[in-house]
Amino acid sequence: MRHKRAIPHRGVRVADQIQRDLGELIRDLKDPRIGMVTVNSVQVTPDYAHAKVYFSVLVGNTAECEAGLNEAAGFLRNGLFKRLQIHTVPTLHFQFDRTTEHAAELSALIREANSTRAKEDGEP
Repeated sequence: MRHKRAIPHRGVRVADQIQRDLGELIRDLKDPRIGMVTVNSVQVTPDYAHAKVYFSVLVGNTAECEAGLNEAAGFLRNGLFKRLQIHTVPTLHFQFDRTTEHAAELSALIREANSTRAKEDGEP
């Protein structure tokens, strides 16, 4: 019996495909709690049993949206099962991605520091 060779970067490619497919599947959801959602990234465990899905919301309550997505996770997983050509489709765990919030906060702090420095430099 021959062993199958590991496919290089397969986990990354599977995560990218899940991210693209979930973006399409989420748009079709009818849940009013789920607003305009962007899937930012997906991290798949090495055994493909679980996937953390990081998302951001343009409009809507993030906590309600996260709850709605996690409730729809089984439906979305079933949709992925029909699209993906892999043996194990991971269980989905949705998490709100705070990266954009942190970036905005840091930008505001930098602007504030720069304006304070400019005022200090301008005074004799």
